[in-house]
Amino acid sequence: MKYKHIHFVGIKGVGMTPLAIIAKEAKIKVTGSDIEDTFITDAVLKTAGISVQKGFSKDHVVNVDLVIFTGAHGGEANVEVVEAKERGIATTTQGQAVGMFMKGEILGKSFTGISVAGSHGKTTTTAMIATILKENKMDPSYVIGTSSVPSLGASGHFGKGEYFVAEADEYATEPVTDKTAKLFWQHPAYAVITNIDLDHPDLYPTEEAVSDVFLQWIQSLSEDTLVVVCGDDQKLKNLIPLFEKRVVTYGFSPTNTYQITRIHISENQTFFSVEKEGVMLGRFRIGVSGEHNALNATGAIALLYEAGLSIEQLQKGLTAFSGSKRRSEYIGRLRSGAMVFDDYAHHPTEIVKTLQAFKKSYPYYKLVCIFQPHTYSRTKKLFEQFKNAFSDATEVILMDIYASLREEPDPSVSSRLLAASMQAQHPRVMYLPQALDVIKYIDQKAYPDSTIVITMGAGDVYKIAEKLIKSKRYG
Repeated sequence: MKYKHIHFVGIKGVGMTPLAIIAKEAKIKVTGSDIEDTFITDAVLKTAGISVQKGFSKDHVVNVDLVIFTGAHGGEANVEVVEAKERGIATTTQGQAVGMFMKGEILGKSFTGISVAGSHGKTTTTAMIATILKENKMDPSYVIGTSSVPSLGASGHFGKGEYFVAEADEYATEPVTDKTAKLFWQHPAYAVITNIDLDHPDLYPTEEAVSDVFLQWIQSLSEDTLVVVCGDDQKLKNLIPLFEKRVVTYGFSPTNTYQITRIHISENQTFFSVEKEGVMLGRFRIGVSGEHNALNATGAIALLYEAGLSIEQLQKGLTAFSGSKRRSEYIGRLRSGAMVFDDYAHHPTEIVKTLQAFKKSYPYYKLVCIFQPHTYSRTKKLFEQFKNAFSDATEVILMDIYASLREEPDPSVSSRLLAASMQAQHPRVMYLPQALDVIKYIDQKAYPDSTIVITMGAGDVYKIAEKLIKSKRYG
């Protein structure tokens, strides 16, 4: 094997942790460094036996064969990356590394790649595909952008099987020095695109720019690549004639190759049927609620059915799926009775779909949404969309914007301004800047068991849900 010791700069990141776990399982020595803040990946790294060096130092890259880094923590300018280059040690970004893992350049084993792209639903769809393969004893390798998945365990795994399943992100390889979309480093045999939306306004000025990236990626792949796309997404549908690949579509519309029919949503389950070109394939169940999750599951069904799995194998695999970390994740109950959930939704489209799913699953419950906007650029660019995204919430609490390490504060946009703008159309919106303010407020309200409290956002808002459940008052 070419690499015996890999060092990960910013190892706690949800894109880095699964790669580190894969490398460790492949018998490669793994070290990593990061800041001291608590991350959702801390527990899985500890379970994997991977210790994290605190802070960044030149000493961390001594006797290392490869350094993998991200755009965070200074990116290419990080002291450890600079030192590695001065020592002649190979360096690469997280996005490039995923492609290298898939090709077998690092692990010493080649795979059949499955890449899941799209603005929303990548993590869930990737986890569903990996779960189906695992449940059918196919032992896939996978990179999933979270900390853990109940049906899989840790978000990364080095399997003995044929397939390598990975999220394909449209964000920049390294925002300062290399704006190439990460997905271009992946060359899969199967590609899924869930949808197209403007989710990274710091990188893409328009939806058209995002569409162009997905189009160029598909056109760059082998002519034998099978492309699976959600045909309900009009922006994707418009691109299909330009793909120059074999394409199958999925969704609720009868114009799709794979159509969802007879859907029923309960508290934590979704039942639905799937037809292929008018012929009934079967009835499926997943252990999560929402039409958007039925869509994600059907993307997985379409891909793996085309890859040769049977309906029985698909049904068996999906039945085992019960969600992912920070995706409508049930945390527990307050002592006052209210249920607490946590979700990663940080874009208006995701917020709408997540709240709609809760509304359908719990039609008689009040929904209290605690939202922490993520990045100044996204909040500013999508300000009007955010204003209208919370109509299914009974009450909305807005926290201060969680700033990315890659951007400077922008005083022209704030959660206070967003709350003030929302109050005209939403009767119960309040601005509570910090976690302690929110916890104190929830404490005072003592919501009964007819209430659902949802923490939502891509920052550290999830810590509030955990503190509410663990606090003495709520225990």
